Amino acid sequence: MRENSHKKILDMVILAMLLALVIVLQIFAGFIKIGPFSPSFVLIPIVVAAILTGPRGGAIIGGAFGIVVIIQCLSGVDAGGFILWGINPFLTALICLVKGIAAGVVPGFIYKAMAGKAPSDGIVLASSIVASLAAPIMNTGLFIIGLSTFFTETLYAWSGDTNVMLYIITGLIGINFIIEFSINLVVSPAISTVVKIATRKIIKRS
Repeated sequence: MRENSHKKILDMVILAMLLALVIVLQIFAGFIKIGPFSPSFVLIPIVVAAILTGPRGGAIIGGAFGIVVIIQCLSGVDAGGFILWGINPFLTALICLVKGIAAGVVPGFIYKAMAGKAPSDGIVLASSIVASLAAPIMNTGLFIIGLSTFFTETLYAWSGDTNVMLYIITGLIGINFIIEFSINLVVSPAISTVVKIATRKIIKRS
């Protein structure tokens, strides 16, 4: 009973710190533009939350990320999101929330499935890398699906005379995805180290 209580308190502390980090990073990233949208630097703390506290924790931090993005769409900080909000606020908010939550939930399940209950250092590293790379794939992939499904006419207008899919890949969010994917790939070994240290401390205190 004491062990479960300690774990819950520890998870709350971890989530509180990562929540603050997500808010600060997303606000900062809102002023960095590559095309009409901003790259997401918050995927790292989302993945850390997902790995250390599970899919539920990843969902909480990912959902918070989605809420901050919605606020940026409303305020005009996110120029592309502001345009989409003017067309359909409900669908824009839905896309922001779904992709954010999925970027936390999916890595959490992936890490849990791969690492198991007593993973070796090698398994922790491999699981952290795969979980880290899943976050930008979910974030960008669901955004593309949402945009293509609900904002088709807007996409055609933005692409002009070019192929829509080519425009998405090369002009709209392709560079953003490469940046997010690369950052997560580079930082994933550090995430692995954090996970190993945190896990050992939890085991010692249990």
